Amino acid sequence: MKRILVLLLMMIAYLFVLTGCSKQSSSEIVDEEDEIPAWQRLAEEEITFEWYINYSWYKTPWGQNMVSKAITDETGVSIKFLVPTGSESQKLDAMIASDTLPDLITLGWWETQAQIMVDEEMVYALNELADQYDPYFYKVVDDQVVTWYTKEDGNLYCYPNSSYTPKDYENENSVGSNQNFLVRKDIYEAIGSPDMSTPEGYIEAVKAAVEMFPLVNGEPLIPIGSDEFYQEGCNSFDKYLQNFLAIPYEKNGFYYDRYLDPEYIKWLKVFRNLNEMGYMSKEIFIDKRAQLEEKMAKGRYFCLLYQGSDIQTSQKVLNATNPESIYIAVDGPKNSKKEDPVLPSTGINGWTITFISKNCKDPERAIAFLSYLISERGQKMVFLGIEGETYDIVQDQYVIKPEVLELLNTNREKYDQIYGADDAYWMLQNNVMQDQWLKETDPLIGDLKEWTKPYATYTGQYDVVFATDSEYAATDKKIKEEWGKTLPLLLLADSEEEFDEILKQYKEKKYELGFGELLLEYTRIMQESKEKLGLD
Repeated sequence: MKRILVLLLMMIAYLFVLTGCSKQSSSEIVDEEDEIPAWQRLAEEEITFEWYINYSWYKTPWGQNMVSKAITDETGVSIKFLVPTGSESQKLDAMIASDTLPDLITLGWWETQAQIMVDEEMVYALNELADQYDPYFYKVVDDQVVTWYTKEDGNLYCYPNSSYTPKDYENENSVGSNQNFLVRKDIYEAIGSPDMSTPEGYIEAVKAAVEMFPLVNGEPLIPIGSDEFYQEGCNSFDKYLQNFLAIPYEKNGFYYDRYLDPEYIKWLKVFRNLNEMGYMSKEIFIDKRAQLEEKMAKGRYFCLLYQGSDIQTSQKVLNATNPESIYIAVDGPKNSKKEDPVLPSTGINGWTITFISKNCKDPERAIAFLSYLISERGQKMVFLGIEGETYDIVQDQYVIKPEVLELLNTNREKYDQIYGADDAYWMLQNNVMQDQWLKETDPLIGDLKEWTKPYATYTGQYDVVFATDSEYAATDKKIKEEWGKTLPLLLLADSEEEFDEILKQYKEKKYELGFGELLLEYTRIMQESKEKLGLD
């Protein structure tokens, strides 16, 4: 009887354990189901989204290369990219006016259309879509980025790429800038690798380059290159130059007018002088990005302030034809105190922001797709590609396959056609996450970024965007466009006296337009941003 009783007790205990295990397993399954990302749950049904990219130069198609095919296989989502053929602003304005926005829209965070789409209720609140369809979204986004982009109504309407928060700068020299002073290596070394950080040294170097190399492969050398001139100025001759001169963003707690800083004006006069001497080609005032890239790929510029990452295609062409003709980073213009440059990296705003339009054919699939791209799995796919095909894991290290790396470093266009990794689809790229897996693999670009790291500084607190329907936005736009008209006139002035008169008229005009009041609002927003970012 004792044995029977013992056996009965053992059986009851066993059944209890089984029941308990069964309940636990069931609970675990429910928990796992709750955590299943929507993209995975919905992957069996195929869908194609139209995705507008507000850059006419973007050319990478979807569905032909390895990465886009793999993403479609995993998520069921295919993409048809739409890009403007002419003016980006006009194309986007037309779609907004006609209410024909496609499923997804990506544009610069500073573009006025971003706020217009929100104000006109043309885009979904991502948090509402996530609440309804995909709580997984909250597991993959950055909380500080979400807080930053959440509007006063409590909604998040977009998500950025290439966003850096102040905490990302805590690891010293891990973040670089995209701004370089570039010189053509062989020409620079042939004239003795001179110091170009002073006005005198800069002028002498340009003169020497032209005297020694008047022609480059049968075409005239362009002594000084630049980014394209546009409606509000030219990055090379305003923002980038100001940053190399370490012009402050604020003084005594107030937002500072960098455009009228004496050190900056001094260097603008240097370039005016160079133009009077015949060293500023008229081409730089009219060339657009396509022409810039074509001339850069021929090595026709001697020096220029430019974006390091945007030169990579041209660098590879130069390296393939003549490795000595590539562009290298050296010390550029400095202020009279010889202070180091203050080079902004991307701030919390990032580079571009992506919206889901209320015209979207399936908002559930759209938010799920964004969650996928933002997630670690999606980031590995768009950056590294497919394990075993584009990269291997060797002793816990991610290693790009040699033949893949070779093509990436020699023919980017063909690489995108075949593989499509390395952020060919950059719309939601997370540079901080990607850096943990693999640093820049191409020394042609990596060396340019490495040069900037000691000078990279967080400046996101100074990025100011006004509500589109505010008087401040209208005033800001008018003043920026006034600068866009003034800058080329300053550089092309026949004399220093004419330069001074043009500058005087610009200053008077900007204050007539309301710059004094605008500066106070800039200051208020700056202080608000500092508090929001914890930088007080």
